Amino acid sequence: MLLTLADPIQELSAGPAGHAYTFAVTAWGTGPITELQRLTVSLRGGCEKTDQTLIFGFTGQLDAYSDKQFSDFIAEHMQKVSLPLIIDLSRIDFIDSSGLGALVQLVKNCKESGSAFAVIGNARVVQTVKLVRLEAFLNLQPSLEAALAQFGAA
Repeated sequence: MLLTLADPIQELSAGPAGHAYTFAVTAWGTGPITELQRLTVSLRGGCEKTDQTLIFGFTGQLDAYSDKQFSDFIAEHMQKVSLPLIIDLSRIDFIDSSGLGALVQLVKNCKESGSAFAVIGNARVVQTVKLVRLEAFLNLQPSLEAALAQFGAA
């Protein structure tokens, strides 16, 4: 299910012909992840457990200043359950080599523990991941629906 909500900040700067810009919020489980924890000044994260997956959503910047908190947040939630992980980075504004390194380490940990995983990204994230040719290694998926279908949770 895909909901489109108006972003109040973006509504202040209307687009062509006065139309407000909108962004998509994906509904996870019973609804969107509504409570995002502040992990750093520039990164927020949330987690939702469904019957078949553990879905993480992040917004902000995944970089050298936030990679440790990103990794710790995911590790904390992974200890509690043994489900496939979906890391939704579709609302990430910026990712650097440290952020990619955190993703690579996460994937290595998942492979060691036998956990399945998928990463969802926006155009910026996808471009960065493809630049370093990690799309297959990170199991980059085009949407939440595709990631859920891969794990039989759609």
